[in-house]
Amino acid sequence: QVQLVESGGGSVPPGGSVTLKCTTSLNIFKGSTLGWYRQTPGRSRELIARITGTGSITLADSVKGRFNVARDNAKNSISLQMNDLKPEDAAVYYCNIAPMPNPLYWGQGTRVNVVS
Repeated sequence: QVQLVESGGGSVPPGGSVTLKCTTSLNIFKGSTLGWYRQTPGRSRELIARITGTGSITLADSVKGRFNVARDNAKNSISLQMNDLKPEDAAVYYCNIAPMPNPLYWGQGTRVNVVS
């Protein structure tokens, strides 16, 4: 059974920073494009950042210039560095393959709250 585990969320003040991490129990990262998704109540999950197997990064306009994604193939992990957080960044964050996520890979996610 594939397991993707997201971690690193918490409560952060506006303008603050946090780094999320996603690890997997299987070696699915090698050569795969991986992404970070986020979901807020009443909205569908959206892809906000992705990184190819060769390290090419694509960011959604809403996070461009503030977020960055990196991968560590040796550790089967990706990270999401989030800077200058805004209230609208509050969400549950998930990782999966991208741009078409595998529904079997969704984990529990990690929640980020942006509060004063």
